[in-house]
Amino acid sequence: MEHALSPVNLAELRRPRPYPAVSVLTPTHRREPENAQDPVRLRNVVAEAKKQLEADPAVTRERRADVVGHLDRAMAEVDLSHAEDGLVIFAAPGEHQVWSLGRAVPERVLLADTFLTRNLVSAQAAERPFWVLSVSADRATLWNGGIDRVTEYRADAFPLVRSHENFDPERRMRIGDVPSTFRDEDIRHFLREADTALAAIVRTDPRPLYVTGEQAALSALAEVGTVTRGAVHVPHGGLAGGTPDAVWQAVREAVAAVKRANTDRVTRELDTARGRKDFAAGVDEIWQNAREGRVRLLAVEENYRTTVRDEGDHLIPAISGDLDARDDIVDEIVEQCLETGADVRFVPDGTLGDEHGIAGVLRY
Repeated sequence: MEHALSPVNLAELRRPRPYPAVSVLTPTHRREPENAQDPVRLRNVVAEAKKQLEADPAVTRERRADVVGHLDRAMAEVDLSHAEDGLVIFAAPGEHQVWSLGRAVPERVLLADTFLTRNLVSAQAAERPFWVLSVSADRATLWNGGIDRVTEYRADAFPLVRSHENFDPERRMRIGDVPSTFRDEDIRHFLREADTALAAIVRTDPRPLYVTGEQAALSALAEVGTVTRGAVHVPHGGLAGGTPDAVWQAVREAVAAVKRANTDRVTRELDTARGRKDFAAGVDEIWQNAREGRVRLLAVEENYRTTVRDEGDHLIPAISGDLDARDDIVDEIVEQCLETGADVRFVPDGTLGDEHGIAGVLRY
């Protein structure tokens, strides 16, 4: 199952497909007893997708068999024992993908000529992914960070390994044989290579960056690096060859501190905007401004959800399942704001007070 949505992934998912491109969405649960319902709901929503394929006169028998086969293969790849808050299956002629999301999604089936991506985009914005670079004198490992975990990123030259016969820098530093390992020019050159490789990744997928390592390694990297200079440094050695859980435990306090600082900045900007009259709040007002590209900063409480119906000039409250009800209007707003260059920030529940879960700062 896929977790990390990069700009390259998103562009690929958004390209037109031969009809039908099937999007299947279902909420999932992380814990008991709620997760007991997940297998049944998943089977039912996939069965509904197959039913719609069967009933669609625009889908030939051959193409239907192809897409149904990919739905079945996608189902076989789902591992609900590691479920998060939402699951998305994409299937089209010749392909399928399974995405696990850290944000709830409505139960839905859509047949179109493109995949439905707004829920992935919103989940990515809510998760605020980050990079962790763990360095030692002979290894640089890159980690892909999310809400409550990191996973190793194994691509684009990572992990980098510096071969050196009979070389154990961490042991030698512990016993004092090499008191200035990170002054060695070969090692500094290796750190510079790691920084350069990371810079290429960050250019295409910019995220907050954390760097872990011995203090001497961090100091050397600050001297020879570029992209790593502005990172949050976490002085913790031994993680370049460590486990994902060990890395997460090492950086989680730093990640939480950055999140608190970002939330404080958002609330200050919203307060200032109120005084300047370039403030908007509530799903209807925000939606109108988002469609016009006027939202500069969007703040959404993490678990804010609402269902609405579009009455033309305004959105009005609706009940899920009503005709024309839009269960994922918040995700629509998030995607629209991101596409018009807004800074989208998810904040803890209750942060926005009386602003009904969603507020923004306008451009004009």
